[in-house]
Amino acid sequence: MPRRAPDHRPARPTWRCGACGIAWPCSPAKLRLLAVYRLDRPALLVHLATLRDQATADLTALNPSAPPADLTGRFTGWASAR
Repeated sequence: MPRRAPDHRPARPTWRCGACGIAWPCSPAKLRLLAVYRLDRPALLVHLATLRDQATADLTALNPSAPPADLTGRFTGWASAR
């Protein structure tokens, strides 16, 4: 049976990649998202902004005394409309 490729999805509430452990979205996740939304970049940006807001809430709840830095660059900066 062929081996399935790892699924690079965020592990909540830490927002690390469930497959490779780095800050999500990792490079494989970005490539997958670009492929899925290849015909609709604005929808990708809306989706990523929603996830950014969820990540901000989760990370703030994990450590209320030190809320996360602005996550805009991490979540949407790489996918800006062209």
